[in-house]
Amino acid sequence: MFDRSKKGEHALLIQPHAGRLEEDVLEEFTDLARSAGASIAATVTARIDRPNPSTFIGSGKLDEVKAAADASGADLVLVNHALTPGQERNLERFLERRVIDRTGLILDIFAQRARSHEGKLQVELAQLRHLATRLVRGWTHLERQRGGAIGLRGPGETQLETDRRLLQKRVEQLQKRLEKVEVQRTQMRRARVRSELPRVALVGYTNAGKSTLFNALTGADAYAADQLFATLDPTVRRIALPGGSVVLADTVGFVRDLPHELVAAFRSTLSEAREADLLLHLVDAADPHREERIAQVDEVLTAVGAGDLPQLLVFNKIDRIDGAEVRHDAQDGIPDHARRERVWISARDGRGLDLLQSVLGKRLGLQHVTGELRLPPSAGRLRARLHQLEVVRSERSDEEGWLLDVDIPIGEAEKLAGSPDGEWIRPMLPTPDPEW
Repeated sequence: MFDRSKKGEHALLIQPHAGRLEEDVLEEFTDLARSAGASIAATVTARIDRPNPSTFIGSGKLDEVKAAADASGADLVLVNHALTPGQERNLERFLERRVIDRTGLILDIFAQRARSHEGKLQVELAQLRHLATRLVRGWTHLERQRGGAIGLRGPGETQLETDRRLLQKRVEQLQKRLEKVEVQRTQMRRARVRSELPRVALVGYTNAGKSTLFNALTGADAYAADQLFATLDPTVRRIALPGGSVVLADTVGFVRDLPHELVAAFRSTLSEAREADLLLHLVDAADPHREERIAQVDEVLTAVGAGDLPQLLVFNKIDRIDGAEVRHDAQDGIPDHARRERVWISARDGRGLDLLQSVLGKRLGLQHVTGELRLPPSAGRLRARLHQLEVVRSERSDEEGWLLDVDIPIGEAEKLAGSPDGEWIRPMLPTPDPEW
C-alpha cells in the first residue's frame, strides 16, 4: 500500500460528464474544492457514458489522471461524483494518492463550518455514516486478526470488526444526543407557534447571500462570507415589519446533488424551512444560471417536505448588475403568481429592503389598525393590555376615562375584540381591503 499524505491540500480535480460539459458545474466544483481549503493543481475532464464498476473512469483516462497528478505534484484527487467504497479504494491504489468523492468533499466543508453544538453533532454523524462503508480503505492491517504479538492478543475479533463496532456505538450516541436537541428545538418552535407570529425561512442556493440579508433585516451578526456553505447552524430572530412582527430563520444553503447523508443528518435544521408559513427563496441575481439554481433548490425543498410551501423569490446582489434597479414583479407570467412573486434587492448595500419588508407584510396578511380609542374607567384591563403590547402612541385622560392614540396589528386587534372588554375595540376593525 502507498504512504497516505497527511497534507492533502494540493488537489487534482476530476470532472466527469456525459455529453456536453457544463462550465458552471466545473466552476462550482472548483469553488467547493477551494472552500475546503485545497489549492487546485490541475483539472481533468472525463466523459463517462457507462461508469467502470471498479474504478469509475476507464483505464486510459486513469493513466492520464496518474500522469497529470505526477506532473502537477497533486497529493489529493477530488472526484465530482459519488463513488462506491470499492471505486475509491481502487483509485487510491492505482493513483497512490488520497481520493475523495463529492460527498466526502462537502462533508469536509461542513465539518469546517459547523460552529454550534448541534451542527457539530450533525456533521460528525453524517461523516461516520459515510465512513462506515469505507473502513477498509487504505489499511490492510485492519483485515488482520488481533493477537499473536505482545499487546495485540485478543479474543479473536478482527481489528476491522472492532472498529465497526466502536463506530456503530458512536453513531448511536450521536443519534441520542441529536434526539434530545431535536426535542428542545421542537419545544422552541411550538412556543413560537403559540405566540402566533408568522414564520419565515430564508432558503436558497449556497452563497446567494442569505446570511447577509438575515443580518440586514434583523441587525444580527450571523456569520456571512463570500464562500460556499458559510452558514450551517440555523439562526432564528424576531423582526418587525409594516403591520406586525414575524419570526425569521436563516438556514443552510442548498447545492445540486446534496448528499443524502447530509439531508438525513440536518433534518432538524431543515425543519425550520419545512414548518415555515412562507419561504424567502433567495437567488443570486448576477448568476447566469440562476433559473437552474431555482430549480435545484426546489428539488431539495421537495425532498425535505417543503416543496408545496408558498415562496417569495428574492433576487439579491443587483449591485453586481449594471443598470439593475430595485423593483417588485407581482405578475411575471407564471401561472402561480403568488408563488413566484419576485422582489429585486441588494442586501449588501441595503437597496430594496424597505420594499421587501412591505411585500412581506402584504404576503403575510399583516395590517395595522390606527386611530383614537375612547375607553371608559371600567376598561382598565384593556388599557393595561394595550400598554403591554406597546401599541399606544399617546394618551390623555378626563372625567370620562381615557383617550388613546393607538397603532395595533390587525391580528392583535381581532384578539382583543374577542376579550371581555372587546366591545370598545370592535368598532375600530376595518372591512377587509380586497387589494390587501
